[in-house]
Amino acid sequence: MDYAVYITTNPNRSVLYTGTTNTLSRRVIEHYLEKGKNNTFTGKTYCYNLVYYDVFPTMREAIEAEKRIKGKSRKWKEELISSFNPEWKFLNKEIVGEWPPKKVLEDPYFQQYMKKDN
Repeated sequence: MDYAVYITTNPNRSVLYTGTTNTLSRRVIEHYLEKGKNNTFTGKTYCYNLVYYDVFPTMREAIEAEKRIKGKSRKWKEELISSFNPEWKFLNKEIVGEWPPKKVLEDPYFQQYMKKDN
């Protein structure tokens, strides 16, 4: 299993969110389902557009990378994203396979996730 550190942004790219996960495609969809919900940072700020990710063999390494990134300035993060994704394209479709997700949402996991009081 691969573990990822990732950065998402809102539609106008003014807010950045850094996180870790063991299933990047699932986590991107979860952020999308949280949009507009005020009980999560990514929901409040509509940060569901993936612009950066890096994969590690262990969660420990992914968490260490997340901490390093979170400790850096916005400018540094922008340079990191630009070195990986120069046009700041939203990478959701590349990772999920379809965007916005439709068929994927038929999965029982996401059916339950949408019922949660997020």
